[in-house]
Amino acid sequence: MKPETAILLTLVLPLAATLLTVLFSRRPNVREASTLITAGAVLLAVLSLLPRVLAGERPELTLFEVLPGLAISFRVEPLGMLFAMIASGLWLVTTFYSIGYMRGHKEENQTRFYACFAVAIFGALGVALAGNLFTLFLFYELLTISTYPLVTHHGTEKARRGGRVYLGILFTTSIGLLLFAVIWTWNIAGTLDFREGGILAGKIDGTTATLLLALFAFGTGKAALMPFHRWLPAAMVAPTPVSALLHAVAVVKAGVFTVMKVIVYIFGIDLLGGSGASVWLMYVAGFTVIAASLVALTRDNLKARLAYSTISQLSYIVLGAALAQSWGVIGGSMHIVMHAFGKITLFFCAGAIYLTTHKTEISDMRGIGRVMPVTMFAFLIGSLSVIGLPPFGGSWSKWYLVLGAAQAGQGLFIAVLMVSSLLNVAYLIPIVVRGYFSTGDDGVQHPAIREAPMFCVVPLCLTAAACLVLFFYADSIYELLAPIVGV
Repeated sequence: MKPETAILLTLVLPLAATLLTVLFSRRPNVREASTLITAGAVLLAVLSLLPRVLAGERPELTLFEVLPGLAISFRVEPLGMLFAMIASGLWLVTTFYSIGYMRGHKEENQTRFYACFAVAIFGALGVALAGNLFTLFLFYELLTISTYPLVTHHGTEKARRGGRVYLGILFTTSIGLLLFAVIWTWNIAGTLDFREGGILAGKIDGTTATLLLALFAFGTGKAALMPFHRWLPAAMVAPTPVSALLHAVAVVKAGVFTVMKVIVYIFGIDLLGGSGASVWLMYVAGFTVIAASLVALTRDNLKARLAYSTISQLSYIVLGAALAQSWGVIGGSMHIVMHAFGKITLFFCAGAIYLTTHKTEISDMRGIGRVMPVTMFAFLIGSLSVIGLPPFGGSWSKWYLVLGAAQAGQGLFIAVLMVSSLLNVAYLIPIVVRGYFSTGDDGVQHPAIREAPMFCVVPLCLTAAACLVLFFYADSIYELLAPIVGV
């Protein structure tokens, strides 16, 4: 398959899935089968590009020019390749999970759910493969719009209120700050193309770089840097498959991916590392890492605790980018995939627990591990990966982040990473301990095992297993990412 064809299929097939979902709205089995088949086809199209990227090629596709020098174009480089594989692979897994969850919970408006989900994946893949800032911005905004109906899926006042916060913060930051940063970059550099080494080197001083970086960092609201993080907990009113989409597959990953891509391909790590223009961002990210972890400790609602955990973990990636050193960039980029699999496992487990027992508060989950042993064991594996313990994937990304902080001479952030890992233990492991070693509400252990439907249990087992597999194949991810920092 020609690379241009693969790129086009990657983008067109999610739209085809949307159309098929609507056409077969009255035939649920056909509707969901078509989504699964299309998701599988997208994954194959994305994977067909991988050998070329590993060989040093950078496949491109330009659709049309909007203005002279400003086109809707796509270019597959290592960082985008990684994000595209995550989005397409986890779309397939999340669709399996959604079938079990949506049917088991007898959710309404399932056709709208699957259709909007497919459009959101289209947006995420457009962000991943964007060849310039203009294209990335368009798909970034599409991702916000397409996920709004998912956040407000239940149609309650609480859901609508959460949706207003979601749209309000993401649109305010992107239009008020990110769009301004894109226009300013165009004015300075005369191009918005993503290029190795950046496009701003030699064209701006340290002060301008600091201001422009602030617009990008805070304008990318999906990265959930404090104080622009409240949209993420507010979006937890959505069904669990949507929470998994928000936290692991598309939305937040699009945010931190954008920050990483801007630092690597617009500024260039040499410019930021030499000027010190990103030092302030290290402190903002470090503060968010610790503060969000402390808030997570206070939340009894399981999804709320996981939401604040996500805010903290996203700032690991921003911190890696802000360090502007090769190890930090690799560690932050690697954490995109490691966190994706760890966190989607935790949300899958939270949804399975709710579907089976209707429990949402951690304090009510005493003895749940004996009733749902498979689910709780998967939760343990996802937790250990998020914490960063071997032999799970999260240990490698955190290791490279520590190396990046040392390389940058920023010992304070080594301490931040260590303290954060201890806080991860404090807010995740007690859930497992309560689940396995505490008795039920009536003081008696209930021997009957009642796992969620197979369509829910199999995906969470697969993503938990992936946390282990990623530990042993981290060198392959490193090999893919090394060219972005010239290693």
